[in-house]
Amino acid sequence: MSEIGQFDLAKRRALFPALGRKHGDREAVFFDGPAGSQVPESVIEAMGRYLRHTNANHGGVFATAVESDALLDDAHQAAADFVGAPDAAGCYFGANMTTLTFALSRALAQTWNAGDEVVVSRLDHDADVTPWTMAARDVGAVVRHVGIRPDCTLDLDDLRRQLSPRTRLVAVGCASNAVGTVNPVAEITAMAHAVGAKVFLDAVHYAPHRRIDVARWGCDFLAASAYKFFGPHVGMVWGRTELLEELTAYKVRPSSNELPGKWMTGTQNHEGIAGVLAAIEYLADLGRTCAPQGGASLSRHAALDGAFRAIEAHERTLGARLQAGFDRLPQFQSYGITDIERFAERVPTFSIRHRGLPSIEVARRLAKAGIFAWHGNFYALPLTETLGVEPEGLVRIGLLHYNTQEEVDYTLDVLRTIA
Repeated sequence: MSEIGQFDLAKRRALFPALGRKHGDREAVFFDGPAGSQVPESVIEAMGRYLRHTNANHGGVFATAVESDALLDDAHQAAADFVGAPDAAGCYFGANMTTLTFALSRALAQTWNAGDEVVVSRLDHDADVTPWTMAARDVGAVVRHVGIRPDCTLDLDDLRRQLSPRTRLVAVGCASNAVGTVNPVAEITAMAHAVGAKVFLDAVHYAPHRRIDVARWGCDFLAASAYKFFGPHVGMVWGRTELLEELTAYKVRPSSNELPGKWMTGTQNHEGIAGVLAAIEYLADLGRTCAPQGGASLSRHAALDGAFRAIEAHERTLGARLQAGFDRLPQFQSYGITDIERFAERVPTFSIRHRGLPSIEVARRLAKAGIFAWHGNFYALPLTETLGVEPEGLVRIGLLHYNTQEEVDYTLDVLRTIA
């Protein structure tokens, strides 16, 4: 039995049907997680079970509608537990993080005036940049862009310079989906609040790697996507209830004015939300299996705490092993934090670039060897433009808790042949 990071890796992998996929005479290597993780059988089953037995719209008095609403209520509470929120009223679902962010940006922009300021980052996915810049443009607000340091960390001194009493919103990611940098979001939130600005956090890439804690961070809004943390293609947002109640939602008249329904326009993807609930339960189960004793009695919130402690420990070991291999491949340039002693400041998402071959060619050669990895800009266009790697982009290798040391070593062997 392989015990790594306080959980049985072989047993965890066996819960994911996709991980058994063969490429030639060996299992495929799924390093494509930053664009969407694989899902455990329990998520697949939960979605099918909903459609088989509980498929109904919201608000009916008959059996399937009542059962459906009970399940959806549990999903909202699970989402609150997942993000560390005090209650479920501020957690709502939608098509995806991008669509939800555009909707929220439109609502927030109604509270801005010409000359107000919005601060975004050059480290982020464009879904945490363009919704805000377009909303600012519509009302005549000024957009300020925070720069990055050579190690692809956010320049906090530049952020301080950008903040002013005119700042209405600071939008920043919890972790970079391209180079893995983890931002000090509690510190950033405190800086923004000191000038009276609200804070929106993009936790999409952070969610499968580290514990989200909106209560500790003090942010005002946070968005995530379940398909990054072992669930289906569903987006979710948490917001402070007093803010969600005050803001005007763009919705049809018959829909609810109560939270969280006020922000869920149209009929939701109920089977998908059932899958989100199952994904969070999967992570809670991981935490309970890691508990030294009495794990079965842990609350979902406490079990998630334990799950992410174990996930972080395992992923840091894998990430250090991969980085050490990159350090022995001078033909490849590695971006972001490369000092293993600083790996608490990053998640194990790595972007590299061959000094002679196009990124798409490197990705093709990895794919031929059965290693699934992405090339391009990963929608982190502000970052790739700043790094000067457009239009070719980078090759991204993303590790998750279901990945193994053997997969890391095999990938490094293939990269050596490419080099």
